[in-house]
Amino acid sequence: MILARYILKNHFVPFVFSVITLMAIFLLQFLMKFADRLVGKGLGLWVILKLIAFNLAWMVVLVVPMATLVATLMAFGNMSQNNEITIMKSSGASLYRMMLAPLFASIIIGFLLFLFNDDVLPDANHHAKLLMQDISRQKPTLSLEPGVFSQEVANYAILVRGINQKSNTLDDVVIYDYSNPTTTDVVTAQKGKIYFSKDQSKLIMDLWNGEIHESSNSQEDIYRKIIFKKHRITMNADQFTFQQSAPGGPRGDREMDTRAMWTVVDSLDHLTLNANKVLVSEANKYLYTDSLRNYNPIPKIDNANKKFFYNYIEDQVKTAQNVVLSNYRIIETLHDQTNSYMVEIHKKYALPVACIVFILIGAPLGVMVRKGGFGIAASISLFFFVIYWAFLIAGEKFADRNIITPFWGMWSANILLFIVGLLLTTKTVQESVRIDLSFLKKIIPKQWRNFEEETTE
Repeated sequence: MILARYILKNHFVPFVFSVITLMAIFLLQFLMKFADRLVGKGLGLWVILKLIAFNLAWMVVLVVPMATLVATLMAFGNMSQNNEITIMKSSGASLYRMMLAPLFASIIIGFLLFLFNDDVLPDANHHAKLLMQDISRQKPTLSLEPGVFSQEVANYAILVRGINQKSNTLDDVVIYDYSNPTTTDVVTAQKGKIYFSKDQSKLIMDLWNGEIHESSNSQEDIYRKIIFKKHRITMNADQFTFQQSAPGGPRGDREMDTRAMWTVVDSLDHLTLNANKVLVSEANKYLYTDSLRNYNPIPKIDNANKKFFYNYIEDQVKTAQNVVLSNYRIIETLHDQTNSYMVEIHKKYALPVACIVFILIGAPLGVMVRKGGFGIAASISLFFFVIYWAFLIAGEKFADRNIITPFWGMWSANILLFIVGLLLTTKTVQESVRIDLSFLKKIIPKQWRNFEEETTE
C-alpha cells in the first residue's frame, strides 16, 4: 500500500502539470483559429469567456489521455533515473506490481472521463455551436463612408456626403427605403444624426430639412412628395447587437449522449429495413424468373399500335429502375448516417480506454529511458500521440465512408498501442532493452530542458 501511494504521488504533479500545459496549448490554438471571427464584433467579455468555457470540454477529453502518458513517462523515468526502480525490484516488487496502482488509477480516470464525455461534452458542444452561430450572424458596428452607399441595414440603402465622427452628424443624406414591398421611398435631407436605441435593437436616424418621394410599385401614376423640417426613421438593428439563442433545436451526433444516439441508430435501422423490403419487392417484380412464369404475352399487335406498346414497356422499365435506384440511395444514406452515429458511440468509449493503454506504454518506456524530465516525456509522447490521432482521424473518415466498420475505425489505435504496450512491458521486465535518448536534448526547447534539470535535482 505504501508503494502504491508513493508511485501515485510521483504521478500526481506531472499529471496536473501536463494537463495545464496541454490545455494552454489547445486553448492558444483555438484562440488563434477563431480570433478573426471574434474581433470587431463588439462582443462582451462574458460572451467570449462562455465561448472559451464551452470549448474547454472537448479539450479536456483530448488532453486527459495525453497527460496520462506524459505523467507516466515522467514518474517512472524519474524513479528509474534515481535508481528507485532498482531498489523496488531488489525488495521483491516487479514492474507488474509497480504498474498496478497507476493502472487502477487510470481505470478510475477513464471512467470519470467517460461520464464527462457522455454527460457534459454533448451539452457543451451544443451550446458552443449555438453561440458560434449567433456570433457569426452578428455584423460589425455600422460603418458609413462619405460618397458610398451602405446596405448593411436590411431593406435600406444609405448614402451620405459628409460625416462628423465626433458628433455623429451627417450631411446631404439620401436613403432608399425598401421596407414596404408596395412602395419605394426615397428620403433626402440636408442634415442628419444617427445613433442606436438604449437596448441596441433599433438604429435611429433624425433628419432635418428634407423631402420624401414615395412611388407605388404597382401603379405608375401614383406619386407623392412630402417636405419636412424634421423626420425620424427607425430601422431594425438586430444584426448589430449580439443576441444569444436559447438551447434547443436539432442536435448533431457530437451533441448527444450514448443513450440518445442508440435511439437514433435503432430508428435508422428500422428505416433501412423498410427500404430493403421495398427494394427487394421491386427487384422481384422484374429480376426473378418466378415472377415471369405467370406472364401472359400480349397478342400479336399491328404496326399502328407497336410504337405505343414499345413506349409503354419503356416507361414501365424506367419506373422500376427509378424506384430501385431511389431505394438503394436511401439505404446508402441511412447506412452512412448510422455509421456516423456508431463512430461517435465507439469514440466515447475508446478515448477513456486510451488512458489505460498509455499506462502500459508509459511505464516501460520511462524505465527504459531513465529520464524523467518534461522535455523527454513530451518528445516521446508526441510520437505516440501522432500515431494515435492519425489512426483515430483516419478511422473516423474510413468508417464514415463505409470502408471499415466503426468498431475498427475507433478501436484500431487502442488495439495497436495495447499490443505495443504489452511487448514493451515484457521486454522491460526481462531487462533486455534500454533506450538512450540523450540526443533529444539537442532538439528540446531550452525552457523544457531547464524544467527537466530542475525536476531531476
